[in-house]
Amino acid sequence: MLDAMEANRSEKAFDREKIHSGNIGLEVDHGAVEIEVERLLASMTLQQKVHEIRGWQAAPIDGLYYAGGDEGLNIPAFRMVDGPRGARAGMATAFPVAIARGATFDVELERRVGLAAGLEVAAKNGNVILAPTINLLRHPGWGRAQETYSEDTFHMGAMGVSFVSGAQNHVLTSPKHFALNNLEMTRFEVSANVDERSLHEVYLPHFKRCVVEGAAASVMSAYNKVNGVYCGEHPVLLSDILREDWGFKGFVESDWFLGTRSTVAAINAGMDIEMPTGYRFDDEKITQAITDGELTEETITRNAGRALYQKVAFDLANREVPDESVVECREHIELAREVAEKSFVLLKNESVLPLTTTQSIAVVGDLADVANLGDRGSSMVTSSAVTTPLAGLRAFGNEVDLHYYASDADISNIGEFDVAVVVAGLTYKEEGEFIPTQQQESDGSDLARGGDRADLRLPESQERLIREVALTANKTIVLLEGGSAIEVSSWVNEVDALMMVWYPGREGGHAIARVLFGAVSPSGKLPVSFPQSIRQLMDWDMSALDINHDLFHGYRYLDKKAEQPEYPFGFGLSYTEFTLEGLQVERVENRFFLNVSVRNTGDTAGGAVPQLYVSYRNSVVERPVKELKGFGRVELEPGEVADLEIELGDAELCYYDPLDGWVLEACTYELRVGQASDDLPFESTWRFDGEDWLPE
Repeated sequence: MLDAMEANRSEKAFDREKIHSGNIGLEVDHGAVEIEVERLLASMTLQQKVHEIRGWQAAPIDGLYYAGGDEGLNIPAFRMVDGPRGARAGMATAFPVAIARGATFDVELERRVGLAAGLEVAAKNGNVILAPTINLLRHPGWGRAQETYSEDTFHMGAMGVSFVSGAQNHVLTSPKHFALNNLEMTRFEVSANVDERSLHEVYLPHFKRCVVEGAAASVMSAYNKVNGVYCGEHPVLLSDILREDWGFKGFVESDWFLGTRSTVAAINAGMDIEMPTGYRFDDEKITQAITDGELTEETITRNAGRALYQKVAFDLANREVPDESVVECREHIELAREVAEKSFVLLKNESVLPLTTTQSIAVVGDLADVANLGDRGSSMVTSSAVTTPLAGLRAFGNEVDLHYYASDADISNIGEFDVAVVVAGLTYKEEGEFIPTQQQESDGSDLARGGDRADLRLPESQERLIREVALTANKTIVLLEGGSAIEVSSWVNEVDALMMVWYPGREGGHAIARVLFGAVSPSGKLPVSFPQSIRQLMDWDMSALDINHDLFHGYRYLDKKAEQPEYPFGFGLSYTEFTLEGLQVERVENRFFLNVSVRNTGDTAGGAVPQLYVSYRNSVVERPVKELKGFGRVELEPGEVADLEIELGDAELCYYDPLDGWVLEACTYELRVGQASDDLPFESTWRFDGEDWLPE
């Protein structure tokens, strides 16, 4: 019989073979594609080439936006649709928002979400999913925080590339918005000003990973400016970095309507397709620019060739449309529930959770009985059925003694129940994509209100409701819905348990019930720091037209200022306990392999998320106190042990020098492992002197 040590199973934190399996972009015969593209271009007129670099129409057709295509030449059109939380075309599976999926710290799960979303897009006859959104959550007040994964560039890259590889089993992906798009209210005009080092170290690595490692087929540019130049006509971003540095072979499409601000500057810089139609890439403007010598047919040919490249590479002319039965199929619905369950972050629990079905429960708050899936902007998804928290709790067991109180109900008798569950949080009215032309009718339709948040607190009426319930109830549990950090410091000490459930998708109610009653242990970890107060963070001006970006935001900024957040990045409680049992580090050529043993010492199954952070002792440049450089998730039964391998390449230890590029400096690197950014008990150091390393 094997002893306990021999029986430990081994897992990789990021198994590249599994993550990238089936990604069509990684299987391309580039030589053959180049030959076919040259053949097509040689047979095309200038007018046919121009048609390839713009969309067809301002409004979607059956939920899809078309671009290019030529029946006579057997060139298919691109058929694009938004997809950060599922296909935005008709009915589709509404998955939890991306920030919730980021909280799972589960790259293989996110690959499965990409697979499902891509398959549903393909079943709707789409071939480009406009996702994932991978703009850094620089400040938790950002309105579109819910669409992205994280405040951390490494975490963002791992989750984003997993979605890309999953979705590209079926369709082309388009990571967006390139780049530095992290303010909503002034996104059409704001200039994100950034130095080269911060740009390359903080704001680009996740895009680079999706392009270089994941072979993302396309990239969507951003509305904003970077250092005073619109992203849609930024030659440094679109040509120097994306193509020359990263070797990008796909196409760049503009964000809709105002993503292209010019004809000549945009086309010359590398904007390949204007969407949703040719306002600036129309025949008259392009012809005049060529006549004036500002634009050449060679440049039009170049850009059209980039669009054709992916049509050939993905063989779009011959791809079969999956049966529509895959849309909202049982497998995808169960996946949506699984993602939600793994995304919930238990922030506080004073011996009140999990609940039992023998307890009497009061459910309080209007949001308990509302389908609250997130904003009503471009990422909105409509499902045929949505389970609210109240419906999920009622469906869990008929024997549960449960009573519902709306927010304005008389709760004077709430002390008669064993426990009160308050559902509070935000909606599309407080945060989300802001579309100015769609505000007038936003209350009664699918149109967007959204926008950035001036502060991080709940609406005053909800804070008051939480306090009133806590004052009367025997035990109080608060469930928070929302897309980013929420300030809880003024009331959290008055409640017994607190759990962040984000915008949990169509199966959110069922997932909430299963976690509250202990069928599943909560295992999510915060992908965004929850500050005690917004005053702990950098200045936040929603009306700013110029914003300076540097190396520090999120936990990096809090570390630099020695500020203790309410709940740190990477934090999350469980119904069980995990211990890390030693760290082994092996260096092979230009990388490290760290092995940490994880044991479930409790009596409940659950998921653990060991995290690797790196600090830099005696660095010659200013660097973060620590930064995430690896993580993995393991599911463990009670008493079970697993060995997790985290791979760390030298490239992840470098800093960017504007003159010399990426530099691995001679200093001491501290490799620290734990279960949250403020809980890192294991450490190994590497003193780099250009030859070998010396463990301490």
